[in-house]
Amino acid sequence: MQAHIKASRLSVHLFRAMLSGIFLVAGGNHLLQPGKTAARIEQVNFKGIAYFFGEPPTLVFISGVVMLSAAGLFLLNIKPRYMAAVLIAVLIPITLTVQVGQITTLGPLFKNIAILGGLLFFLLNDTKNTINS
Repeated sequence: MQAHIKASRLSVHLFRAMLSGIFLVAGGNHLLQPGKTAARIEQVNFKGIAYFFGEPPTLVFISGVVMLSAAGLFLLNIKPRYMAAVLIAVLIPITLTVQVGQITTLGPLFKNIAILGGLLFFLLNDTKNTINS
């Protein structure tokens, strides 16, 4: 038996909007400042994770497009569960490469863990069918 979530419709809309914001900004930065983002990858200890997937400039472009697209659709509540999964798929390698590789500062790592928790909420819950007015 599946439990139902009781939450205000407004709170879920605000949660989704606020969560999408970081990906819209990050995706925009990846596309507007690709050199700066690729250079940041070069400076981290775990840059090998990024190179496993490809060259940093290519990865920065692809991740920028994916983040902007998925975050925009997520914001508009279009296939939010699928878009949360896509954003998780982008967030995990970025977190492992950049935040875990720079473990001297735990704030950004736990920020990404919190974002992951928010995305998991939308991935694991059908918010269209479990929201009360």
